[in-house]
Amino acid sequence: MTTNTTDVTSTLSAQKPSESLESLEDVVARRNRLDLAKSAPKVFRAIVGFDAAARQGLGPALVELIQIRASHLNHCAYCLHMHTNDARKAGESEDRLHLVPVWREARHFFTEREQAALALTEAVTLVADNGVPDEAYAGAAAHFDEEELAHVLAVILAINTWNRVALATAKVAGTDERR
Repeated sequence: MTTNTTDVTSTLSAQKPSESLESLEDVVARRNRLDLAKSAPKVFRAIVGFDAAARQGLGPALVELIQIRASHLNHCAYCLHMHTNDARKAGESEDRLHLVPVWREARHFFTEREQAALALTEAVTLVADNGVPDEAYAGAAAHFDEEELAHVLAVILAINTWNRVALATAKVAGTDERR
C-alpha cells in the first residue's frame, strides 16, 4: 500500500496545532498513577539523598552526560527532557547533547574520561544483556580513582532508579516537578 504524501502533508498542514497535538495538561490529566513523593515520602527522600550523595565530587557536565545516556537507553522522556535542560544550564553545547546517543561515532566530542563513563553507563544500564563487561569496568577504572569511580557508579544507579520511577508512574516530559 502506498501513501499519497501530498494528501498527508496537506491534511497535516490544514490542522490547527490544537487539533494535531494533545495539550500537556490533557496528557498529565489522563495519567492517573501514584505520586511516589506523596505516597511514600521516606522512600522518595531516600532516593533524593542517594542521588545527591552520588554526585559529590563529580563535575556537573559528567553527571548530566551519564544521566542523559541512561535515560536514552531506558526510553525515559521525562528524565531525558529534564537532564538535557539541566546540561544546557550548566553550559553543555547542543552539539554534544545531540551526539550523546552516538558518542562512539563522535568520540572527538567527548574526553576519554567521558567516553569511559558513557561506556560504563551503557553496561550498567543494560546489565541484563551482558552483565558489566570487564573492559567497560576497566576502562572506567583507568580514568577515575576509586572514590570517583564509586560516585560514577552511584550516579548510574541513581539515574536508573529515577528512570524506573518516572516510567512506572508515567511522568510526562516537560513537567519537571523540581521547580
